[in-house]
Amino acid sequence: MASERASHQAFFGVSVLLFAASAAATIAWCASMSAMGEMPMPGGWQMSMAWMRLSGQSWPDAAASFLGMWIVMMVAMKLPSLVPMLWRYRRAMGRTGETRLGRLTVLVGVGYFFVWTAIGTAAFPLGVALAMIEMQQPALARAVPIAVGVVVLVAGYLQLTAWKARQLACYREAPERGRALPADARTAWRHGLRLGLHCSRSCAGLMAILLVVGVMDLRAMAIVSAAITVERLAPAGERVARALGAVGVGTGLFLIARAAGAG
Repeated sequence: MASERASHQAFFGVSVLLFAASAAATIAWCASMSAMGEMPMPGGWQMSMAWMRLSGQSWPDAAASFLGMWIVMMVAMKLPSLVPMLWRYRRAMGRTGETRLGRLTVLVGVGYFFVWTAIGTAAFPLGVALAMIEMQQPALARAVPIAVGVVVLVAGYLQLTAWKARQLACYREAPERGRALPADARTAWRHGLRLGLHCSRSCAGLMAILLVVGVMDLRAMAIVSAAITVERLAPAGERVARALGAVGVGTGLFLIARAAGAG
């Protein structure tokens, strides 16, 4: 019993330290990037330096830097809602008498963040390509504020759909109650991948908002992180998701109207 209590304390202690370290690194990264300024663009908006290569930096170096900070940022944003899922997994394994709880739990977490690493790997070249097109095409750059409003509007609508409710339920119920998972490394890895895939689909709209509003904006990051955490952990998560969707739709319409009026 004492060893089990110590194991539980170690799990939560490591989780808190990992969150604190990743949050501090994310804040420092955002502050350093913000100090470099942003590029004014036609249409009255500012382009983030996250999609640009710094002076003397090669594109592989820029991609590696972005991906490294993307992973750290994902740990800070997702860990609060992931820890309860990892805890549920530990309890399920503990009932089987499994003694490798720490190792298997780490493997689940690595599988989960592997999915988000793959998403970041795809997001960087896409963001760079869009940034280059916008710099070369002033007419397209002027349409970006309206496009941002459209993305926020669509993301808000996505929160209201039955598809969103299903994805949220899949994440909240993983592993399915009453289903026993084999206590081996392969199953732990695959379980982490499933959690990551459910997570990415569940919060696709909210993450899209973050990407278009500003991946380095700490306020947007904090709001999106809080929204993801609340809709997953609150007893009435589906209602929270719909409420967030209504806010997203309203915000999207406001952004579109403001951009159209300014144009």
